[in-house]
Amino acid sequence: MRVAVVQMNSRDDKVANLAKAGALLAEAAARGVDLVVLPELWTYLGPKDRHARVAEAIPGPTSDFLAGLACRHRFWLVAGSYLEMAAGQPRFFNTCLALSPDGEIVARYRKLHLFDVDVDGYSYRESATMTPGQEVVSTELGGVRVGLTICYDLRFPELYRRLAVGGARIITVPSAFTRETGKDHWEVLLRARAVENQVFILAGAQVGSHPPGNACYGNALIADPWGVVLARAGYQECVVTAELDLDYQEQVRKELPSLEHRRSDLFTF
Repeated sequence: MRVAVVQMNSRDDKVANLAKAGALLAEAAARGVDLVVLPELWTYLGPKDRHARVAEAIPGPTSDFLAGLACRHRFWLVAGSYLEMAAGQPRFFNTCLALSPDGEIVARYRKLHLFDVDVDGYSYRESATMTPGQEVVSTELGGVRVGLTICYDLRFPELYRRLAVGGARIITVPSAFTRETGKDHWEVLLRARAVENQVFILAGAQVGSHPPGNACYGNALIADPWGVVLARAGYQECVVTAELDLDYQEQVRKELPSLEHRRSDLFTF
């Protein structure tokens, strides 16, 4: 399976962000990929006081845009995330869609863990405008079980173990990891989740500065079940690709059967 992850510098111009995503997805398609992953909050990354203006219902204009791209390019698409209106609530879901090459929405994952932290003098409060999802989600994409996660979820290994035990062979991690945390934790966490669950990790990313004065680490990457980085983005908007060897994954799981050695009598998943 040939896969791609997209790295973007989304800002506070939704129209420009959609155009850039379309161009990058066309580049991925030209490389013959079967599956592509966008970053977190790719439609808008800017001041929270505009979240109510950019959030959408699903289905809606952005999901229609994504469906058209998936159909045109004939790939499976894990569409990063964007803000979804939550019926009857003042806050929004941070939602990731998975779409088929026919443009059908085959899965919808709402970010479970909200990033409410103070780090290096910066304060982040996703809960100010977002509400957490309630479901662990995986789906079949191109005949392969894929687990869906978003950014801060990466720090909660129990989610990744549950996805792996549920059959996921690939786990996607569309992200907007901060520069402050990313420089020390991004690669370490991605490779750890790959190794401990013997899965391929596909992590699309945001890169560079965005208003109001924040910055994302970038380094979108693809890691294999041994924790080897197969592809990594530079510090720019781009697409990186890799071939996933599913037979190699089976070999890793056979020779080092750690998933089979879990103490399921002590742990609930």
